[in-house]
Amino acid sequence: MEIVSEPEIKELEEINVAYVSFIGNYLGNVKVFEELFNKLCSWAGQKQLMGKDTVLMSAYYDDPCVTPAEELKLDVCMTIADDTKVEGEIQKKKLPGGKYAVMRTELAGPEEYGPAWEKVVDWVIQNNLEMDMSRASYEIYLNSPEEHPDKHHILDICMPVK
Repeated sequence: MEIVSEPEIKELEEINVAYVSFIGNYLGNVKVFEELFNKLCSWAGQKQLMGKDTVLMSAYYDDPCVTPAEELKLDVCMTIADDTKVEGEIQKKKLPGGKYAVMRTELAGPEEYGPAWEKVVDWVIQNNLEMDMSRASYEIYLNSPEEHPDKHHILDICMPVK
């Protein structure tokens, strides 16, 4: 795990997203993410919604240390225009903006996601900030690991704070 930038407080804008939901144990389960992203991206591909400004992300609603694994909620999302029509499993909503602790990181693989999140949580605690569990936490993906020479994942981890 390489921390590209130490966590810092940022004000994030509200964003329109199309998403696919999952409830269950996604921790360390690469297959869940692959299936959800495949569903979302094939829908978006058919509608020609994927552009150079499209942002892919995951939204998390629970603390895995508190919520039983089978009840964890996850949305795999992509940014869309306000007037985009959705159907079937693909839904849309506005993800709330607000104050977030944001850390850019480069991860060698899926096993490094947990430790990267722990680093953000530790930073929030050390800086006497309070997590805001009324809003989702996000991973904003900044690259496609398949296109990285070392297959690394570059992302922003965004933890809502009060």
